[in-house]
Parts: sequence; C-alpha cells; structure tokens
Amino acid sequence: MATNLALDDKLIIQAQKAGHHKTKKEAVTTALKEYIAHRKQIEILDLFGKIEFDKTYDYKKSRKR
Repeated sequence: MATNLALDDKLIIQAQKAGHHKTKKEAVTTALKEYIAHRKQIEILDLFGKIEFDKTYDYKKSRKR
C-alpha cells in the first residue's frame, strides 16, 4: 500500500543512523513495530492488580498432562 506522509527528514535520518537502516521505509517500519510492541506492553502493565489468581491452582500438576 503506497502512502505519502510528510515526515520530518531530520527524524528519519536520525532513525536510520540509530537503527543502521539502509532505507527510510525500513526505519519507519521498524519504528512502527516498536511503537506497537511498546503500546501492547503498556496494556499488559495496566492489568497488574486487576486479575485474580486462584491460590490453590497447582501449575506443576498441569505440566504432567
């Protein structure tokens, strides 16, 4: 899918240098993947304290199936 974006050339050049990317597309694709991974990590962190665990659950027993 072709997309035209007005991106800050200085940021793209910095991203290419920092990540040792050969092309602008590679730099942008990597940045987007890292952004998505980071946002998913934040979603997981938001779950802390909200999930109740069964204290009687025997995880070792489940491994023997």
